[in-house]
Amino acid sequence: MTDDADRPAIDLNADLGEGFGRWHLTDDDALLSVVTSANVACGFHGGDPSTMRRVCDLAAERGVVIGAQVSYRDLAGFGRRAMDVPPRELTDEVAYQIGALEVFARAAGARVAYVKPHGALYNRCVHDAEQAAAVVAGVRLAGADPLPVLGLPGSLLLAAATEAGLPAVREAFADRAYTAQGTLVPRARPGAVIEDPDLVVERSLALAVQRAVTSIEGTQVAVSARSLCLHGDTPGAAATARRVRAALAAADVSLRAFA
Repeated sequence: MTDDADRPAIDLNADLGEGFGRWHLTDDDALLSVVTSANVACGFHGGDPSTMRRVCDLAAERGVVIGAQVSYRDLAGFGRRAMDVPPRELTDEVAYQIGALEVFARAAGARVAYVKPHGALYNRCVHDAEQAAAVVAGVRLAGADPLPVLGLPGSLLLAAATEAGLPAVREAFADRAYTAQGTLVPRARPGAVIEDPDLVVERSLALAVQRAVTSIEGTQVAVSARSLCLHGDTPGAAATARRVRAALAAADVSLRAFA
């Protein structure tokens, strides 16, 4: 978590490319001027070929690392609905999504450098060993190089990645509420998404410097993470992201990608 000068280091990531056709959800251009890593939707919860290509082109141009944000096949529900997908089918779908994004990353002169599940799949892989193993198997199927897997600290996903020989990267969320157990508060619960920019900045600093966050119950929760996520689909996301980056820089936090 520190560089040669013993400064705290953090990666800023955001979910990007989450539009489809004429529908645009995230301000990709603005966010790609702030983040160090881009979780690009691969077509299953959002994103289409032209959107994927455009985001990869912009990311490569600006030196932002490209990651594949894989999900359940759920365009209508934006990948946030619980689904029961057979493990082998899930493995194939994860590999398919990574491969699709890799075409556009390579065309832009870059590559897919890591993988992060999205929405319901991300949360399912925190505690479901079978689904976590299926995701990791899909990552391994997608290529010969061991791609890092981005996930929640203490999750079964990161445990499965480590067991499979893949780099496991711990992630924190500045704009999501935490339970006292260190998991994310379900989105259906009031207060699960934090939209107050001042509070998002405050929590970003706490996560990057103190490696802790205040839970929804009011207790302090230790969260040691190498990457900090700012959701691109929240109101004013780009402006908030700029404030977060400026505050981290002012606190002498080194902003650099993990991959």
